[in-house]
Amino acid sequence: MSVPANEPALVCREAQITQPFHYWRGASGERYLHTVFPLFDCPLMSKVNYILVRRDADGTRRPLDVGRTVSDADSLNLAHLRHRAANLGANEIHIHFLSETDRARAAVEADLAARQLGRTVMTRGYTPANDGAEAVCA
Repeated sequence: MSVPANEPALVCREAQITQPFHYWRGASGERYLHTVFPLFDCPLMSKVNYILVRRDADGTRRPLDVGRTVSDADSLNLAHLRHRAANLGANEIHIHFLSETDRARAAVEADLAARQLGRTVMTRGYTPANDGAEAVCA
């Protein structure tokens, strides 16, 4: 039996809770809870994971991009998300607030991107410019 790649999350049935939630599943099988925001109602946010989503009239949700915010400035993160979402045609932003470290956010991004978009997130390894090698002049 296959498990769904995404599903609505019924976190609370109380009338005063109107913010929708949604689960997205990673390649590992892990489910990640996301808070769903319409594109222009998304609040300022610190470093989080996100999925930019196109929700069709029939309610079908299609992930268009998976990523994470990286700026320490909340307003820059929001501006980046809105710009990227508009360019892709997304009308919802799904935010995963629960990853607490950069390393955890990178792992969540890689897991979700692999399952939802079929892509591998490459991480760059940097070597310091001053690696101890001697300068050679010709």
